[in-house]
Amino acid sequence: MTVLTRRLAVKAGAALGATLLSLVPLLAAGPARAETFPDRPVTVVVPFPAGGSTDTLARAMGAELQKKWGQTVIVDNRPGATGTLGTSQVKRAAPDGYTLLVSSLGPFVIAPHLLKAVQYDALKDIDLLTVAVQAPNVLVVPASSPLKTVKDVVDTLKKEPGKMTFASSGNGSSDHLTAELFWLQTGTTGLHVPYKGGAPAISDLLGGQVEASFQNVNAVLPHILGGKLRALAVTGDKRSAVLPNVPTLSESGIKGADVYSWQGVAAPKGLPPAVRAQIHQALVAALNEPSVKQKFSDIGIETVANTPEQAQAFQKTEYARWKQVIETRKISAD
Repeated sequence: MTVLTRRLAVKAGAALGATLLSLVPLLAAGPARAETFPDRPVTVVVPFPAGGSTDTLARAMGAELQKKWGQTVIVDNRPGATGTLGTSQVKRAAPDGYTLLVSSLGPFVIAPHLLKAVQYDALKDIDLLTVAVQAPNVLVVPASSPLKTVKDVVDTLKKEPGKMTFASSGNGSSDHLTAELFWLQTGTTGLHVPYKGGAPAISDLLGGQVEASFQNVNAVLPHILGGKLRALAVTGDKRSAVLPNVPTLSESGIKGADVYSWQGVAAPKGLPPAVRAQIHQALVAALNEPSVKQKFSDIGIETVANTPEQAQAFQKTEYARWKQVIETRKISAD
């Protein structure tokens, strides 16, 4: 080896050593950042207006996360396009744990089949961390209605197809699709009357302007207990703890129409595994905080708080199920 060659080799070796040394802080920084998460405020995006059940859930969880993390948790309401506007915002956020999504099932498993311009792939771009809570819907009629049972409803639908009115909080909503599934499973058809939100739908139901509705149990529980609405059946696979005397649809002879309205917590796809695990652990603790759990159970909402693997398997099942219902019934969001 010549003197020149030896000198070049020494310089190359020194440069390589310096490069490796420079990487040490970077390699060490990854785990350190995960261990100290979060070290700044966390934003929870709710793709619906303030005041609804999803917003209530986000704020209850956010308060508990704030205590646990010692960092501000900001609830950011971004309504629009049936929840897909805020969900798209989360998809575009950095997958670092500082932007989370709390949403009902719509953007996760329904809207992608109804809207042509959804700017995310619900199964690929969003990482569902847990199904936080769930509640059955309940088939209700005004207290003055002559309909006393599910059989009465089915008989009326068969006698006068397409005439009995069913209110919903909007096209493609959980209450709308529950009615569509009910009609599908009973071989009947009612007249869907969509409203802009659950409140006006319930208001007209109370006033007798519409004949029936599949509403979230928590939304109509006070009216049922107050004697203004009659509950005919719940859509869960078991009776609701807050309506123990109301049968399920299955008990009423209607199979294959079990439905739960649910809320999940998600993040942009690609979270570092350690951060993902820490967030999930904190979410489960927040949801199982006795005061939070009791607050929801009192209005018929069950805590689920399952694992990411369980949540994503459930999402795939729900995604396929609602796709089939929407295509079979030719449902449009227009």
